[in-house]
Amino acid sequence: MKLRLWPDTLFGRLVMILAVGMFAGQLLTSTIWFDTHENRALEMPARLFANRLADSIRLLERAPDDAARRALVQQLSDEHYRLQLIDAPSPRQTAPLAARGLSVVERTVGDLIGSVLRHRLGCAVDVRLFDVQLRDRDSSRTGILTLFDTNMPSGDFHLQVKLPAGADPAATADTWLEVHANEGQAGLQTEPRSLVLDYLVRIYLIRFTAVCLLALVAVRFAVQPLRQLAKAADALGRNIYRAPLPVSGPFEVRSAAQSFNSMQQQLTESLAQRTRFLTAVSHDLRSPLTRLRLRVEMLPDAQWRERLRADIDDMETMVRATLDAVQGVEVTEARHDIDVDSMLEGLAEDAREAGHEVSVEGRAGRPLPGYPRNLKRCLQNLLDNAIRYGESATVRVTDAGRSVQIVVSDRGPGIADARLLERVFEPYFRIASSRNEATGGTGLGLTIARSVAAAHGGTLLLRNRAQGGLDAVLTLPRDG
Repeated sequence: MKLRLWPDTLFGRLVMILAVGMFAGQLLTSTIWFDTHENRALEMPARLFANRLADSIRLLERAPDDAARRALVQQLSDEHYRLQLIDAPSPRQTAPLAARGLSVVERTVGDLIGSVLRHRLGCAVDVRLFDVQLRDRDSSRTGILTLFDTNMPSGDFHLQVKLPAGADPAATADTWLEVHANEGQAGLQTEPRSLVLDYLVRIYLIRFTAVCLLALVAVRFAVQPLRQLAKAADALGRNIYRAPLPVSGPFEVRSAAQSFNSMQQQLTESLAQRTRFLTAVSHDLRSPLTRLRLRVEMLPDAQWRERLRADIDDMETMVRATLDAVQGVEVTEARHDIDVDSMLEGLAEDAREAGHEVSVEGRAGRPLPGYPRNLKRCLQNLLDNAIRYGESATVRVTDAGRSVQIVVSDRGPGIADARLLERVFEPYFRIASSRNEATGGTGLGLTIARSVAAAHGGTLLLRNRAQGGLDAVLTLPRDG
Protein backbone atom coordinates (compact mmCIF):
# COMPACT_ATOMS: atom_id res chain seq x y z
CA MET A 1 0.00 0.00 0.00
CA LYS A 2 1.45 3.34 -1.06
CA LEU A 3 1.80 5.88 1.72
CA ARG A 4 0.11 9.19 0.95
CA LEU A 5 1.89 12.13 2.53
CA TRP A 6 -0.65 14.57 1.08
CA PRO A 7 -4.18 13.75 2.32
CA ASP A 8 -6.87 13.12 -0.26
CA THR A 9 -9.64 14.95 1.63
CA LEU A 10 -10.06 18.68 2.06
CA PHE A 11 -10.41 18.13 5.81
CA GLY A 12 -7.05 16.34 5.99
CA ARG A 13 -5.31 18.91 3.81
CA LEU A 14 -6.49 21.85 5.89
CA VAL A 15 -5.46 20.12 9.12
CA MET A 16 -2.01 19.36 7.70
CA ILE A 17 -1.54 22.91 6.41
CA LEU A 18 -2.47 24.41 9.78
CA ALA A 19 -0.44 21.94 11.83
CA VAL A 20 2.68 22.09 9.65
CA GLY A 21 2.44 25.88 9.30
CA MET A 22 2.12 26.49 13.02
CA PHE A 23 4.82 23.92 13.80
CA ALA A 24 7.17 25.62 11.32
CA GLY A 25 6.41 28.94 12.99
CA GLN A 26 7.24 27.37 16.34
CA LEU A 27 10.56 26.13 14.97
CA LEU A 28 11.44 29.63 13.79
CA THR A 29 10.46 31.28 17.05
CA SER A 30 12.39 28.65 19.01
CA THR A 31 15.56 30.58 18.13
CA ILE A 32 14.37 33.14 20.68
CA TRP A 33 14.30 30.38 23.29
CA PHE A 34 17.85 29.32 22.37
CA ASP A 35 19.16 32.88 22.54
CA THR A 36 17.45 33.50 25.88
CA HIS A 37 18.83 30.35 27.51
CA GLU A 38 22.28 30.85 26.02
CA ASN A 39 22.35 34.40 27.38
CA ARG A 40 21.24 33.05 30.71
CA ALA A 41 24.02 30.44 30.74
CA LEU A 42 26.68 33.01 29.71
CA GLU A 43 25.58 35.93 31.87
CA MET A 44 27.25 34.85 35.11
CA PRO A 45 30.56 33.73 33.50
CA ALA A 46 30.63 36.99 31.52
CA ARG A 47 30.15 39.10 34.65
CA LEU A 48 32.84 37.17 36.55
CA PHE A 49 35.21 37.49 33.61
CA ALA A 50 34.49 41.21 33.20
CA ASN A 51 35.17 41.89 36.88
CA ARG A 52 38.43 39.93 36.76
CA LEU A 53 39.44 41.80 33.60
CA ALA A 54 38.63 45.14 35.24
CA ASP A 55 40.91 44.27 38.17
CA SER A 56 43.68 43.30 35.75
CA ILE A 57 43.34 46.57 33.83
CA ARG A 58 43.56 48.58 37.07
CA LEU A 59 46.78 46.79 37.99
CA LEU A 60 48.25 47.26 34.51
CA GLU A 61 47.20 50.93 34.55
CA ARG A 62 49.32 51.51 37.67
CA ALA A 63 52.44 49.83 36.26
CA PRO A 64 55.35 52.35 36.06
CA ASP A 65 56.66 51.27 32.64
CA ASP A 66 56.21 48.83 29.81
CA ALA A 67 58.57 46.25 31.33
CA ALA A 68 56.56 46.24 34.52
CA ARG A 69 53.37 45.76 32.55
CA ARG A 70 54.78 42.76 30.74
CA ALA A 71 55.96 41.23 33.96
CA LEU A 72 52.54 41.82 35.52
CA VAL A 73 50.82 40.23 32.53
CA GLN A 74 52.88 37.08 33.09
CA GLN A 75 51.94 37.02 36.77
CA LEU A 76 48.21 37.50 36.11
CA SER A 77 48.01 34.82 33.40
CA ASP A 78 47.15 31.20 34.13
CA GLU A 79 45.69 28.19 32.31
CA HIS A 80 42.17 29.65 32.13
CA TYR A 81 43.11 33.33 31.91
CA ARG A 82 45.76 34.16 29.31
CA LEU A 83 46.84 37.76 28.73
CA GLN A 84 49.08 39.19 26.01
CA LEU A 85 50.13 42.76 25.24
CA ILE A 86 49.86 43.79 21.58
CA ASP A 87 50.57 47.02 19.73
CA ALA A 88 47.33 47.27 17.73
CA PRO A 89 44.01 45.45 17.44
CA SER A 90 43.38 42.90 14.69
CA PRO A 91 42.28 44.58 11.45
CA ARG A 92 39.01 42.63 11.24
CA GLN A 93 38.03 43.87 14.67
CA THR A 94 38.19 47.60 13.92
CA ALA A 95 34.48 47.88 13.11
CA PRO A 96 31.94 48.73 15.83
CA LEU A 97 30.60 45.83 17.89
CA ALA A 98 27.18 45.77 16.21
CA ALA A 99 28.68 45.66 12.70
CA ARG A 100 31.13 42.77 13.05
CA GLY A 101 28.80 39.95 12.00
CA LEU A 102 28.43 38.62 15.52
CA SER A 103 25.40 36.69 16.67
CA VAL A 104 22.77 38.15 18.95
CA VAL A 105 24.24 36.25 21.90
CA GLU A 106 27.77 37.47 21.17
CA ARG A 107 26.65 41.10 20.84
CA THR A 108 24.69 40.82 24.07
CA VAL A 109 27.68 39.35 25.94
CA GLY A 110 29.96 41.98 24.43
CA ASP A 111 27.67 44.77 25.59
CA LEU A 112 27.51 43.19 29.06
CA ILE A 113 31.33 43.01 29.35
CA GLY A 114 31.70 46.61 28.17
CA SER A 115 29.07 47.78 30.64
CA VAL A 116 30.80 46.08 33.59
CA LEU A 117 34.19 47.51 32.58
CA ARG A 118 32.79 51.05 32.31
CA HIS A 119 31.15 50.70 35.68
CA ARG A 120 34.28 49.32 37.39
CA LEU A 121 36.85 51.57 35.69
CA GLY A 122 34.74 54.72 35.63
CA CYS A 123 35.44 55.47 31.97
CA ALA A 124 34.62 54.21 28.49
CA VAL A 125 36.73 51.29 27.34
CA ASP A 126 37.34 50.22 23.74
CA VAL A 127 36.51 46.49 23.68
CA ARG A 128 36.93 44.38 20.52
CA LEU A 129 35.17 41.03 20.94
CA PHE A 130 36.35 38.06 18.86
CA ASP A 131 34.39 35.08 20.05
CA VAL A 132 32.10 33.80 22.80
CA GLN A 133 31.40 30.08 23.26
CA LEU A 134 29.86 27.76 25.80
CA ARG A 135 31.88 24.80 27.08
CA ASP A 136 30.60 21.72 28.89
CA ARG A 137 32.02 20.18 32.06
CA ASP A 138 34.67 18.38 29.92
CA SER A 139 35.80 21.71 28.42
CA SER A 140 34.43 20.75 24.99
CA ARG A 141 33.13 23.67 22.92
CA THR A 142 29.69 22.28 22.15
CA GLY A 143 27.95 25.63 21.84
CA ILE A 144 24.24 25.80 22.55
CA LEU A 145 24.07 22.00 22.91
CA THR A 146 25.89 22.49 26.21
CA LEU A 147 22.54 23.49 27.68
CA PHE A 148 21.27 19.93 27.11
CA ASP A 149 24.19 17.83 28.34
CA THR A 150 25.63 19.57 31.40
CA ASN A 151 24.55 21.69 34.34
CA MET A 152 28.03 23.21 34.78
CA PRO A 153 28.66 25.18 31.57
CA SER A 154 31.47 27.71 31.34
CA GLY A 155 32.09 30.67 29.07
CA ASP A 156 34.97 30.83 26.58
CA PHE A 157 35.89 34.47 25.81
CA HIS A 158 38.32 35.96 23.31
CA LEU A 159 38.62 39.75 23.08
CA GLN A 160 40.99 42.69 22.80
CA VAL A 161 40.78 45.80 25.00
CA LYS A 162 42.64 49.10 24.79
CA LEU A 163 44.67 49.88 27.94
CA PRO A 164 45.00 53.37 29.47
CA ALA A 165 48.39 55.14 29.08
CA GLY A 166 49.32 54.26 32.66
CA ALA A 167 51.95 55.87 34.88
CA ASP A 168 54.74 55.83 32.22
CA PRO A 169 54.98 59.42 30.89
CA ALA A 170 57.29 58.27 28.06
CA ALA A 171 54.64 55.98 26.52
CA THR A 172 53.33 57.53 23.31
CA ALA A 173 51.75 54.57 21.47
CA ASP A 174 48.51 52.84 22.41
CA THR A 175 48.78 49.49 24.11
CA TRP A 176 46.24 46.72 23.67
CA LEU A 177 45.56 43.66 25.76
CA GLU A 178 44.49 40.41 24.12
CA VAL A 179 42.60 38.09 26.44
CA HIS A 180 41.71 34.36 26.16
CA ALA A 181 39.68 33.29 29.15
CA ASN A 182 37.48 30.46 30.30
CA GLU A 183 35.26 31.43 33.21
CA GLY A 184 32.94 29.01 35.02
CA GLN A 185 30.08 29.47 37.43
CA ALA A 186 28.35 27.70 40.26
CA GLY A 187 26.08 25.84 37.83
CA LEU A 188 22.66 26.22 36.22
CA GLN A 189 19.57 26.20 38.34
CA THR A 190 17.90 23.76 35.90
CA GLU A 191 19.28 20.28 35.39
CA PRO A 192 19.99 19.38 31.73
CA ARG A 193 17.45 16.55 31.61
CA SER A 194 14.69 18.68 32.99
CA LEU A 195 15.70 21.41 30.56
CA VAL A 196 15.39 19.00 27.65
CA LEU A 197 12.04 17.74 28.90
CA ASP A 198 10.86 21.30 29.43
CA TYR A 199 11.85 22.31 25.92
CA LEU A 200 10.89 19.22 23.94
CA VAL A 201 7.82 18.16 25.88
CA ARG A 202 6.20 21.36 27.04
CA ILE A 203 7.15 23.60 24.15
CA TYR A 204 6.97 21.14 21.25
CA LEU A 205 4.97 18.04 22.11
CA ILE A 206 2.25 19.71 24.14
CA ARG A 207 1.98 22.68 21.82
CA PHE A 208 1.98 20.51 18.72
CA THR A 209 -0.73 18.31 20.23
CA ALA A 210 -2.77 21.38 21.15
CA VAL A 211 -2.33 22.79 17.64
CA CYS A 212 -3.47 19.51 16.05
CA LEU A 213 -6.53 19.32 18.30
CA LEU A 214 -7.38 22.94 17.60
CA ALA A 215 -6.91 22.37 13.86
CA LEU A 216 -9.14 19.28 13.95
CA VAL A 217 -11.93 21.15 15.72
CA ALA A 218 -11.58 24.34 13.67
CA VAL A 219 -11.35 22.60 10.30
CA ARG A 220 -14.21 20.23 11.12
CA PHE A 221 -16.33 23.26 11.98
CA ALA A 222 -15.22 25.03 8.79
CA VAL A 223 -15.91 22.12 6.42
CA GLN A 224 -19.19 21.08 8.04
CA PRO A 225 -21.26 23.13 5.52
CA LEU A 226 -19.42 21.35 2.70
CA ARG A 227 -20.23 17.98 4.28
CA GLN A 228 -23.89 18.96 4.41
CA LEU A 229 -23.75 20.04 0.77
CA ALA A 230 -22.18 16.70 -0.23
CA LYS A 231 -24.83 14.75 1.72
CA ALA A 232 -27.57 16.81 0.11
CA ALA A 233 -26.15 16.14 -3.36
CA ASP A 234 -26.02 12.41 -2.60
CA ALA A 235 -29.58 12.42 -1.25
CA LEU A 236 -30.78 14.34 -4.29
CA GLY A 237 -29.89 11.38 -6.50
CA ARG A 238 -32.22 9.18 -4.42
CA ASN A 239 -35.04 11.64 -3.83
CA ILE A 240 -35.24 14.72 -5.98
CA TYR A 241 -38.23 15.93 -3.96
CA ARG A 242 -36.25 16.20 -0.72
CA ALA A 243 -36.41 19.42 1.31
CA PRO A 244 -34.21 22.27 -0.01
CA LEU A 245 -30.76 22.69 1.50
CA PRO A 246 -30.64 25.31 4.31
CA VAL A 247 -28.86 28.47 3.15
CA SER A 248 -26.41 29.14 5.97
CA GLY A 249 -22.70 29.33 6.71
CA PRO A 250 -20.03 31.46 4.98
CA PHE A 251 -20.79 33.43 1.84
CA GLU A 252 -19.26 30.84 -0.49
CA VAL A 253 -21.25 28.01 1.10
CA ARG A 254 -24.48 30.05 1.00
CA SER A 255 -23.90 30.76 -2.67
CA ALA A 256 -23.31 27.07 -3.40
CA ALA A 257 -26.45 26.12 -1.43
CA GLN A 258 -28.54 28.60 -3.39
CA SER A 259 -27.20 27.24 -6.67
CA PHE A 260 -27.88 23.69 -5.47
CA ASN A 261 -31.47 24.52 -4.52
CA SER A 262 -31.97 26.25 -7.86
CA MET A 263 -30.71 23.16 -9.69
CA GLN A 264 -33.01 20.94 -7.64
CA GLN A 265 -35.97 23.16 -8.49
CA GLN A 266 -35.16 23.00 -12.19
CA LEU A 267 -34.82 19.21 -12.11
CA THR A 268 -38.10 18.89 -10.23
CA GLU A 269 -39.90 21.05 -12.79
CA SER A 270 -38.30 19.08 -15.62
CA LEU A 271 -39.49 15.76 -14.19
CA ALA A 272 -42.95 17.15 -13.55
CA GLN A 273 -43.09 18.37 -17.15
CA ARG A 274 -42.01 14.93 -18.38
CA THR A 275 -44.72 13.24 -16.31
CA ARG A 276 -47.37 15.66 -17.60
CA PHE A 277 -46.18 15.03 -21.15
CA LEU A 278 -46.42 11.25 -20.80
CA THR A 279 -49.81 11.53 -19.13
CA ALA A 280 -51.07 13.73 -21.96
CA VAL A 281 -49.73 11.30 -24.56
CA SER A 282 -51.43 8.40 -22.78
CA HIS A 283 -54.70 10.29 -22.66
CA ASP A 284 -54.50 11.30 -26.32
CA LEU A 285 -53.66 7.77 -27.42
CA ARG A 286 -56.76 6.30 -25.84
CA SER A 287 -59.11 7.94 -28.32
CA PRO A 288 -57.42 6.58 -31.49
CA LEU A 289 -56.94 3.21 -29.80
CA THR A 290 -60.66 3.09 -29.01
CA ARG A 291 -61.51 3.97 -32.63
CA LEU A 292 -59.13 1.28 -33.86
CA ARG A 293 -60.75 -1.26 -31.57
CA LEU A 294 -64.21 -0.37 -32.92
CA ARG A 295 -63.02 -0.63 -36.51
CA VAL A 296 -61.33 -3.95 -35.82
CA GLU A 297 -64.60 -5.37 -34.55
CA MET A 298 -66.20 -4.44 -37.90
CA LEU A 299 -63.71 -6.50 -39.92
CA PRO A 300 -65.30 -9.56 -41.57
CA ASP A 301 -62.23 -11.80 -41.13
CA ALA A 302 -62.20 -13.28 -37.60
CA GLN A 303 -58.51 -14.18 -37.82
CA TRP A 304 -57.50 -10.62 -38.64
CA ARG A 305 -59.78 -9.30 -35.93
CA GLU A 306 -58.00 -11.46 -33.35
CA ARG A 307 -54.53 -10.42 -34.49
CA LEU A 308 -55.30 -6.70 -34.53
CA ARG A 309 -57.09 -6.95 -31.18
CA ALA A 310 -53.90 -8.47 -29.64
CA ASP A 311 -51.75 -5.70 -31.12
CA ILE A 312 -54.03 -3.03 -29.68
CA ASP A 313 -53.97 -4.74 -26.27
CA ASP A 314 -50.15 -4.74 -26.35
CA MET A 315 -50.11 -1.02 -27.17
CA GLU A 316 -52.42 -0.20 -24.29
CA THR A 317 -50.39 -2.38 -21.90
CA MET A 318 -47.14 -0.67 -22.89
CA VAL A 319 -48.65 2.79 -22.44
CA ARG A 320 -49.96 1.91 -18.97
CA ALA A 321 -46.67 0.23 -17.99
CA THR A 322 -44.64 3.24 -19.09
CA LEU A 323 -46.76 5.59 -16.99
CA ASP A 324 -46.55 3.20 -14.05
CA ALA A 325 -42.76 3.07 -14.39
CA VAL A 326 -42.47 6.87 -14.40
CA GLN A 327 -44.73 7.20 -11.39
CA GLY A 328 -43.11 4.24 -9.62
CA VAL A 329 -39.55 5.59 -9.58
CA GLU A 330 -40.55 9.09 -8.51
CA VAL A 331 -40.36 9.71 -4.76
CA THR A 332 -43.14 12.11 -3.89
CA GLU A 333 -43.77 11.07 -0.28
CA ALA A 334 -42.12 11.94 3.00
CA ARG A 335 -39.57 9.66 4.61
CA HIS A 336 -40.92 7.49 7.45
CA ASP A 337 -39.88 4.56 9.61
CA ILE A 338 -41.17 1.44 7.90
CA ASP A 339 -42.11 -1.80 9.63
CA VAL A 340 -40.58 -4.10 7.01
CA ASP A 341 -41.78 -7.24 8.79
CA SER A 342 -45.43 -6.14 8.69
CA MET A 343 -45.11 -5.00 5.07
CA LEU A 344 -43.68 -8.36 3.96
CA GLU A 345 -46.27 -10.34 5.92
CA GLY A 346 -49.04 -8.26 4.33
CA LEU A 347 -47.71 -8.84 0.81
CA ALA A 348 -47.25 -12.56 1.48
CA GLU A 349 -50.79 -12.87 2.85
CA ASP A 350 -52.19 -11.16 -0.25
CA ALA A 351 -50.28 -13.62 -2.44
CA ARG A 352 -51.56 -16.60 -0.42
CA GLU A 353 -55.14 -15.38 -0.80
CA ALA A 354 -54.54 -15.36 -4.56
CA GLY A 355 -53.51 -19.04 -4.36
CA HIS A 356 -49.72 -18.67 -4.42
CA GLU A 357 -47.21 -20.25 -2.08
CA VAL A 358 -45.18 -17.55 -0.29
CA SER A 359 -43.21 -17.89 2.97
CA VAL A 360 -41.29 -15.31 5.03
CA GLU A 361 -38.27 -16.23 7.15
CA GLY A 362 -36.40 -13.97 9.58
CA ARG A 363 -37.21 -10.53 10.90
CA ALA A 364 -35.85 -7.00 10.48
CA GLY A 365 -35.96 -6.41 14.22
CA ARG A 366 -36.61 -2.68 14.13
CA PRO A 367 -38.12 -0.19 11.66
CA LEU A 368 -36.21 0.92 8.57
CA PRO A 369 -36.30 4.56 7.37
CA GLY A 370 -37.61 4.90 3.82
CA TYR A 371 -40.52 5.69 1.53
CA PRO A 372 -43.38 3.25 2.28
CA ARG A 373 -45.30 3.39 -1.00
CA ASN A 374 -42.20 3.05 -3.17
CA LEU A 375 -40.68 0.27 -1.05
CA LYS A 376 -43.95 -1.66 -1.14
CA ARG A 377 -43.97 -1.31 -4.94
CA CYS A 378 -40.40 -2.65 -5.06
CA LEU A 379 -41.15 -5.69 -2.88
CA GLN A 380 -44.41 -6.37 -4.75
CA ASN A 381 -42.54 -6.42 -8.07
CA LEU A 382 -39.95 -8.85 -6.71
CA LEU A 383 -42.65 -11.17 -5.33
CA ASP A 384 -44.65 -11.00 -8.57
CA ASN A 385 -41.52 -11.77 -10.55
CA ALA A 386 -40.70 -14.79 -8.35
CA ILE A 387 -44.29 -16.12 -8.49
CA ARG A 388 -44.56 -15.50 -12.24
CA TYR A 389 -41.44 -17.51 -13.10
CA GLY A 390 -41.21 -19.96 -10.19
CA GLU A 391 -44.87 -20.38 -9.09
CA SER A 392 -43.77 -19.80 -5.45
CA ALA A 393 -41.53 -17.48 -3.49
CA THR A 394 -39.44 -17.61 -0.31
CA VAL A 395 -38.49 -14.37 1.44
CA ARG A 396 -35.53 -14.37 3.85
CA VAL A 397 -34.86 -11.28 5.98
CA THR A 398 -31.48 -10.65 7.66
CA ASP A 399 -30.88 -7.68 9.96
CA ALA A 400 -27.18 -6.70 10.00
CA GLY A 401 -27.69 -3.70 12.28
CA ARG A 402 -26.70 -0.93 9.89
CA SER A 403 -28.52 -2.56 6.97
CA VAL A 404 -31.31 -5.01 6.20
CA GLN A 405 -31.01 -7.66 3.50
CA ILE A 406 -34.14 -9.11 1.87
CA VAL A 407 -33.67 -12.12 -0.44
CA VAL A 408 -36.64 -13.16 -2.60
CA SER A 409 -36.07 -16.65 -4.05
CA ASP A 410 -38.02 -18.55 -6.69
CA ARG A 411 -37.92 -22.10 -8.07
CA GLY A 412 -37.83 -21.16 -11.70
CA PRO A 413 -35.27 -21.93 -14.40
CA GLY A 414 -32.99 -19.04 -13.43
CA ILE A 415 -30.84 -17.22 -16.01
CA ALA A 416 -28.36 -19.55 -17.64
CA ASP A 417 -26.29 -16.78 -19.19
CA ALA A 418 -24.68 -14.92 -16.28
CA ARG A 419 -23.98 -11.94 -18.56
CA LEU A 420 -27.72 -11.25 -18.68
CA LEU A 421 -28.11 -10.92 -14.91
CA GLU A 422 -27.56 -7.16 -15.28
CA ARG A 423 -29.34 -6.64 -18.59
CA VAL A 424 -32.68 -7.76 -17.13
CA PHE A 425 -32.77 -4.49 -15.19
CA GLU A 426 -32.95 -2.55 -18.47
CA PRO A 427 -36.43 -1.25 -19.42
CA TYR A 428 -38.48 -3.60 -21.62
CA PHE A 429 -35.76 -6.26 -21.64
CA ARG A 430 -37.09 -9.81 -21.28
CA ILE A 431 -35.45 -13.23 -21.56
CA ALA A 432 -38.21 -15.24 -23.15
CA SER A 433 -35.99 -18.19 -23.95
CA SER A 434 -34.76 -18.74 -20.41
CA ARG A 435 -37.93 -17.84 -18.54
CA ASN A 436 -41.52 -18.92 -18.90
CA GLU A 437 -42.78 -17.45 -22.17
CA ALA A 438 -46.40 -17.70 -21.10
CA THR A 439 -46.02 -15.30 -18.23
CA GLY A 440 -46.10 -12.06 -20.23
CA GLY A 441 -45.00 -8.85 -18.59
CA THR A 442 -43.46 -5.67 -19.99
CA GLY A 443 -39.93 -5.93 -18.60
CA LEU A 444 -40.28 -2.90 -16.30
CA GLY A 445 -40.76 -4.60 -12.92
CA LEU A 446 -37.07 -5.07 -12.14
CA THR A 447 -36.26 -1.63 -13.52
CA ILE A 448 -38.69 -0.04 -11.08
CA ALA A 449 -37.45 -2.22 -8.20
CA ARG A 450 -33.80 -1.25 -8.69
CA SER A 451 -34.73 2.44 -9.00
CA VAL A 452 -36.60 2.25 -5.69
CA ALA A 453 -33.64 0.48 -4.06
CA ALA A 454 -31.31 3.26 -5.29
CA ALA A 455 -33.72 5.88 -3.92
CA HIS A 456 -33.27 4.25 -0.49
CA GLY A 457 -29.47 4.24 -0.88
CA GLY A 458 -29.52 0.45 -1.34
CA THR A 459 -28.72 -2.11 -4.01
CA LEU A 460 -30.58 -4.83 -5.90
CA LEU A 461 -28.89 -7.70 -7.70
CA LEU A 462 -29.78 -11.11 -9.08
CA ARG A 463 -27.91 -14.37 -8.64
CA ASN A 464 -28.53 -17.95 -9.69
CA ARG A 465 -29.01 -20.51 -6.96
CA ALA A 466 -26.93 -23.68 -6.98
CA GLN A 467 -30.04 -25.83 -6.43
CA GLY A 468 -31.96 -24.02 -9.16
CA GLY A 469 -33.95 -20.83 -9.28
CA LEU A 470 -33.04 -17.20 -8.86
CA ASP A 471 -32.35 -14.97 -5.85
CA ALA A 472 -33.21 -11.25 -5.88
CA VAL A 473 -31.03 -9.71 -3.18
CA LEU A 474 -32.24 -6.34 -1.90
CA THR A 475 -29.95 -4.52 0.57
CA LEU A 476 -31.27 -1.42 2.32
CA PRO A 477 -29.09 0.70 4.66
CA ARG A 478 -30.61 2.17 7.78
CA ASP A 479 -28.90 5.52 7.19
CA GLY A 480 -29.66 5.67 3.48
